[in-house]
Amino acid sequence: MPNLMRAALAATTILTLLVACGGPPNAELASEEARPLAPRFEVDPLWPKPLPNHWLLGTVIGVDVDAEDNVWIVHRGSSLEPKEVYATWDPPASKCCFPAPPVLAFNQEGELIEHWGGQGAGFDWPASNHGIDLDHKGNVWIGGNGRGASREAAALPHHEDAMGKGRVHDSMVLKFTKTGEFLMQLGKPFMGEGSHDLNNFKLPAKTLVDPATNELYVADGYGNRRVIVLDADSGEYKRHWGAYGNEPDDTQLGPYKPGEKPDQFRTPVHGVALSNDGHVYVCDRTNNRIQAFTIAGEFVSETWIEPDTLGDGSTFDVAISRDPEQKYLYIADGSNQRIHILDRASLEVLTSFGDGGRQPGQFYAVHSIATDSKGNLYTTETYHGRRVQRFLYKGLAPVEKQDQGVAWPDS
Repeated sequence: MPNLMRAALAATTILTLLVACGGPPNAELASEEARPLAPRFEVDPLWPKPLPNHWLLGTVIGVDVDAEDNVWIVHRGSSLEPKEVYATWDPPASKCCFPAPPVLAFNQEGELIEHWGGQGAGFDWPASNHGIDLDHKGNVWIGGNGRGASREAAALPHHEDAMGKGRVHDSMVLKFTKTGEFLMQLGKPFMGEGSHDLNNFKLPAKTLVDPATNELYVADGYGNRRVIVLDADSGEYKRHWGAYGNEPDDTQLGPYKPGEKPDQFRTPVHGVALSNDGHVYVCDRTNNRIQAFTIAGEFVSETWIEPDTLGDGSTFDVAISRDPEQKYLYIADGSNQRIHILDRASLEVLTSFGDGGRQPGQFYAVHSIATDSKGNLYTTETYHGRRVQRFLYKGLAPVEKQDQGVAWPDS
């Protein structure tokens, strides 16, 4: 047999063996190395522990983590149905149950360590709680999106709030100590006059305080179309801006249409996060997009999340990973029932996890999201979801598929 034929036959034989064995030894590794890395999570189905005192959670509408890794939530007890709170009837219809206090804090073991909230002397409690922030000084900030003081107004769905139905009660944000001592109120009920009102808000959705400057950022929100910045101690006005850094315009845009690129935020302006390198990430929820700005309000970049989503939109809240580079963004998508993981530099969606349902790791209207120092994620659910969940950080792994499904434990 000529040497050329022998060489060809040998090559064919080797290739056949490699295919039969699944390819060369490093083929799978090489393919894996080509995939982007993303954080991996699994739900902790036993966190938090059951509440005491026959307490129930209503719609859980905010979550944050303090410097000691305690997890704080705010919820709406008024959203519970009459038969869920038989014990509050007059006379009581049963031994169970009661709405829990609006503000609750849990330690890493899932134990309840603090609870307070509701109307008190010297301040106006929101008709409909919305958002909670623990600042670098240990203060607790709360907003609201309630239209009035009645149970019916407080329970209005988000889309009705955005459409402007009812009077606007919650034109303020509140500041407390961790034990519930009142410190400051910015704005007054029923006083919000639009996105250029420098003294009041209009249904503010979320707050955060920059530890470097002690400036308070407010995603404002359900009635206004802006991010506004104030001094966190004095309440002195600093600046505000709309989408693309434009001057805000409160003209009602109408229902979202896929493919649009509106030059204004569409209510609600729902979430806000601040990175260590001075980028502000804003959830333009019913426009299905995240916009990034400098702290001065200059537009940097944007991305769309599930851009064909209608109704309540896809960008409910945003959190930033706790690695030194803060490499990842986490987006809570309450319509598609999942958490999206983005590369923060490029705003590229790397992967997502979650699905609709009632079991641990599933979601019904995932609303708010926060991270702790270990990289764990905490989510809350609005409407009838009514819970807080913890997702344990399991390190980085190559992305195997776009949608990972429910982050259930391996064992």
